[in-house]
Amino acid sequence: MKKILFVVISFFFSLIMYSQSINGVVSDGDNPIPFANISLSQNDNLIVVSSDKDGKYFVEGIKKGLVFIEVSRLGRKSIIIEYNIDKNLNTIDILMGEDVYNIDQVVVTGTRTFKRKTKSAVIVNVIDKTKIQQVQACNISEALNFQSGLRVETDCQTCNYTQLRMNGLGGGYSQILINGRAIFSPLTGLYGMEQVPSNMIDRIEIIRGGGSSLYGSSAVGGVVNLITKTPTKNNFEFGVSARQINKEASDNIIFGNGTFLSDNKKSGATFYLNNRNRNFYDHNGDNFSELPKLKDNTFGANFFFLPKNNHKIELNFGSLHEYRYGGEMISGAPHFAMMSEERVHDVLVANIDYTINFNNDLSSFVGYIAAQKTDREHYTGIRPEVGTSEDQVHLASPPYGTSLSKTSQLGIQLNHKLNNFIGPNILTIGSEYVSDYVNDEIISYNYLIDQNITTKALFFQSDWSLNDEISLLSGIRIDKHSLLENIVASPRLSLLYNLRANSQIRISYSSGFRAPQAFDTDLHIAFAGGGISRISLADDLREEISNSFSGSYNYDFARERYVYGITLEGFYTYLDKAFYQDLNGSDEFGDLYVKRNGSGALVKGLSFEIRGNYNKIIQLETGYTLQSSKYDSPVVYSDELAPKDDFLRTPSFYGYSTLSLNFNKKLDISLNHIYTGQMDLIHMGGAINQAFDEYVTSKVFNQYDFNVNYKQFFNNVGVGVKYSVGIKNITNSYQNDFDIMKDRDSNFIYGPSVPRMILFGVSLFSI
Repeated sequence: MKKILFVVISFFFSLIMYSQSINGVVSDGDNPIPFANISLSQNDNLIVVSSDKDGKYFVEGIKKGLVFIEVSRLGRKSIIIEYNIDKNLNTIDILMGEDVYNIDQVVVTGTRTFKRKTKSAVIVNVIDKTKIQQVQACNISEALNFQSGLRVETDCQTCNYTQLRMNGLGGGYSQILINGRAIFSPLTGLYGMEQVPSNMIDRIEIIRGGGSSLYGSSAVGGVVNLITKTPTKNNFEFGVSARQINKEASDNIIFGNGTFLSDNKKSGATFYLNNRNRNFYDHNGDNFSELPKLKDNTFGANFFFLPKNNHKIELNFGSLHEYRYGGEMISGAPHFAMMSEERVHDVLVANIDYTINFNNDLSSFVGYIAAQKTDREHYTGIRPEVGTSEDQVHLASPPYGTSLSKTSQLGIQLNHKLNNFIGPNILTIGSEYVSDYVNDEIISYNYLIDQNITTKALFFQSDWSLNDEISLLSGIRIDKHSLLENIVASPRLSLLYNLRANSQIRISYSSGFRAPQAFDTDLHIAFAGGGISRISLADDLREEISNSFSGSYNYDFARERYVYGITLEGFYTYLDKAFYQDLNGSDEFGDLYVKRNGSGALVKGLSFEIRGNYNKIIQLETGYTLQSSKYDSPVVYSDELAPKDDFLRTPSFYGYSTLSLNFNKKLDISLNHIYTGQMDLIHMGGAINQAFDEYVTSKVFNQYDFNVNYKQFFNNVGVGVKYSVGIKNITNSYQNDFDIMKDRDSNFIYGPSVPRMILFGVSLFSI
């Protein structure tokens, strides 16, 4: 009887001990904050919940005593509360301030798990939608210039294809992801950064260098992750933007977004659309464009569904149609022009993720499928002198071509958190299958790229917090590439040391490779020397191996009314058997280049960032990069010129600055600066203004932009109106020595992507 009584009393006592509960509202003082992450830890007991759409939360199953409550939310400053539980029902209202500089913003790209920036072993920089609006970027190409170590360059005077350079390395050395998936194909990479509209993007996360093992081994320069907008509440925005390019050409955009969330928060959808129409722009008056005509139509949507509390399905898809034409500005078919490029793109992208959390949220499983398909019809040609026999042949069989690109990615990932592995350790293991198919053909030029590449990969990663000061991110990725006989193992390691609460030191090493396949720029056919240049691959082309090291120091100091910080980062990358393009004769159509392996190349440099915010009114950001990029042995760029060991089109110093003034919720002003230092280029002869090949050193360019946004609120109907006005490239700092007429060297282009441009915009949004 005594034993039974003891069991009953013990059971009753345990019910009392664990029957405590906590409830409350998470807000910023004026408005509730929905979907905030709330973690309660008490001894070995961990409970994780989220606030609902009204900011309310409820936690039960807690015993009396001290509890630690950590609250985080994207765009808010995370807080930790110590609370002593001494009664059955405890009400704790949580006040979260805005993280005005995103010091502690939650990011996902470094480890594919949610993590605060200051706790990530690799630096993850974020361009959020506020910054995108402040710099008046209509696509991601215009936004990416506002990060240190990054530079978006235009590489063709006729079609304006772009590539992203990260830490001094060209576009083929970086991975551009959409929602974490590598479906930005080589063909899409030529024009995709200009085709993806900014209103499709919630934020852009950037990793310089290859610190994480979860991404492809070609991510030597780094990773850019385009994260699309996901539904968090019901809202909408529709607007128009009009741009005047140097008073001579118009660039008009119509855009819209809508988000819908179910009452039970178990499903939601976001829709976006964008229409762009830009006219030709001719800078030097020769009736040949420097900015091509563009007609873009983009539509897409994101969905999520929670079939169970611990299950989540996410679906994203997008459709893009683009017409692009540059060259002689005529109204007829492109082959009647003396020189032109025409592109018609139809692009479809989609991905679906299925996430399951289990084991009391200590484990999660993710399965994903992503795909991209690009159909392209194109023309690239120079018309012979009108009336000649060569012209008759040209008109009878003009060089039209077709392209097809298919990229697919399938993968699984398992995460498991060990709480007592000296310190918490998140283990990740996964497998991926990636397929890239490219077919690009122009029958008249006897030109064909036909490649079907597959990569099978296994990856393992440990994200280990040894203690409050030291974290270690280590892992290895094992790839079997269909063009390589051997399996390639790429280890990667990053160490984080929290020197103090507000400063971090990071050191990382990564290895990677690039396979001998057709990458982005190889798919571009250039005009040079009065003909058409094409690139092929050497028969004995081997993979390129990279070894990269980086070290950084980050410091942020925050007080109630101000915050400031600095980041210093050094990088060092050695490329063994580095790729280069070797001029290898010509045919009746133009120059022929062969991609070969060189002896090696070294890229090294230093980036520094300075940032500050005073009283949420004045915010300053600057980021500049000093670098050196050289081949071990000189490379032949022209038969007429001496070889050079320098990388071309690579300035030794470049960067950006932004100054924002946020006077109140209605008015903000920003002044932006993009600095492009001197760089070495080759100017191929053939145009009537350029008889011979020569090396050229460009001048320094300073692009200044000015933008004003004003919001008017109509609270009685729940809508607002935003008015925007701005000027890009105020001083008209733009290249003034373009080649002229049809035999121009289209690759001789550098500096800012657009001349002076005046912008006007208005949009209607929900509040």
